[in-house]
Amino acid sequence: MSYQKMKGTVDIFPSEASKWQYVEQVATDILRQYQFKEIRLPLFESFDLFARGVGESTDVVSKEMYDFYDKGDRHIALRPEGTAGAVRAFVENKYYGPEHHKPQKYYYIGPMFRYERPQSGRQRQFYQLGVEVFGSKNPATDVETMALAVDLFQSLGLEQVRLVINSLGSNESRAAFRQALIDYLEPFSDQLSDDSKRRLHENPLRVLDSKAPEDKKIVANAPSVLDFLDEESAKHFAAVKEQLDLLNIPYEVDANMVRGLDYYNDTVFEVITDHEKFGANTTIAGGGRYDELVETVGGPATPAFGFGFGLERLLMLMEYSNVQFPTDPQLDVFIVTIGQRASTEATKLAHALRQRGLLVEREFMNRKPGTQFKSADKLNARFTFTLGDRELEKNTVNVKNMATGQELSMDLADVYSKDFRENFQEIKDELK
Repeated sequence: MSYQKMKGTVDIFPSEASKWQYVEQVATDILRQYQFKEIRLPLFESFDLFARGVGESTDVVSKEMYDFYDKGDRHIALRPEGTAGAVRAFVENKYYGPEHHKPQKYYYIGPMFRYERPQSGRQRQFYQLGVEVFGSKNPATDVETMALAVDLFQSLGLEQVRLVINSLGSNESRAAFRQALIDYLEPFSDQLSDDSKRRLHENPLRVLDSKAPEDKKIVANAPSVLDFLDEESAKHFAAVKEQLDLLNIPYEVDANMVRGLDYYNDTVFEVITDHEKFGANTTIAGGGRYDELVETVGGPATPAFGFGFGLERLLMLMEYSNVQFPTDPQLDVFIVTIGQRASTEATKLAHALRQRGLLVEREFMNRKPGTQFKSADKLNARFTFTLGDRELEKNTVNVKNMATGQELSMDLADVYSKDFRENFQEIKDELK
């Protein structure tokens, strides 16, 4: 019987994995500059954590979660996003205490799970990088975290991206706006898309960012959330815009951008691309402020801000944008073996060379020497080290520069010496 991967999952082999590693390395280097520290969290949590934290009326909870009852009859869900789990960990481990520096700044990289129709750049198991900041209400936290997102994408060579921001205001001002929006939309209820009809009373703000043409036409004249901001929220949003201007970070304000999760308040943002292969207004990253979520899951009142992005979609954009990924480091040595004695010695030789910092591969399949040299060439090895009965009798190894074809014989005792790294440089100079 043969098996196939589950629908909505992908297998990532080394040629692609190296691109992922490059993105993750660039990201972690920048995160370190901004003083974010890594956290590693469970892949599954209590279903109730996401129902309360993300919101039962959201599509994520109502339609997309992978949830099940385990053998202890506990209602479990594979994490559909990272923020709720990060908040749970922050609260459970009491990182809000006075002994901990404020703000707490974390990042995580790992798989998330959502049951939705698989498509290019969107899988049922997908990988996300997320950042969370706990403890600061300062608008400078919003700006610094958005600047981090912009810095990260620019460092990866992406130019066709733009920062779009909005403010949802406080819970009180958003409640007033929510009712005004329902009052505006109800006369058009028969004309809305099926999704928006369902959302009209459950989650009416989501109607604002619907992609359906009929919905876009209706919401064009809808009330603006920015007209409902209370004094504190308006002041906060003004400070965010002022500081983005100070950093010379271009941005757009889109009053219809609301994000898809219930926990946001005040500043929300998205990094958007208009690349022709994605279409207009494709979100690459998104997040915002969520000042009441910590309290919702049992902690003390703690302001917070964060964002996340999917690695699959980011990598697609990089490839569409012709970003040049670094190539793997060139193989230093391929060990060619002739005979069983040579294969045994090659084990010792490979280990010694690797201990001295060289990138080494060796023959395992006992193939003919000509075939081995072809493999060395295919692997783009700088040098071959050949071992056979003749070399072993003399306690030597034959070294060949694969680019020039020049060769020399070297004592194995010299290879195994502590000074070999310096001696190898002399060999490279001699075989130029």
